[in-house]
Amino acid sequence: MSVSYPELTREITAQLAPFRQSQKSTMQGFSAMAGAAMAEGALSSKVKELLALSVGIAQGCHGCIGYHVKALVRLGCTRVELEEAMGVAVYMGGGPALMHVADVLRAWEQFAPAPVATADSAATT
Repeated sequence: MSVSYPELTREITAQLAPFRQSQKSTMQGFSAMAGAAMAEGALSSKVKELLALSVGIAQGCHGCIGYHVKALVRLGCTRVELEEAMGVAVYMGGGPALMHVADVLRAWEQFAPAPVATADSAATT
């Protein structure tokens, strides 16, 4: 299955727009809870996003994978940090989690900026 995570997150946002209007109080409450839960504290926002991504993997939520990987890229998460956290997700979730880690890596490739070629890297290729 090939998913475009940027497209998926845009579609979810668009589809939820009418719901956000019809259920303003509920969505404002959800947004406030999300903001409070993900705010910098004893745990960094990046660590909290890695935790949220792990729960998204456990729940098999493609939208969660998209939104949390996008946030991790914005927060400066490295691929090494992502992969280490995904190792824990696989440890805790077994084979099903491993299948969703493939989706996480696909999302990462779609959201993360392409590496910039340097004179040194061009000389070695």
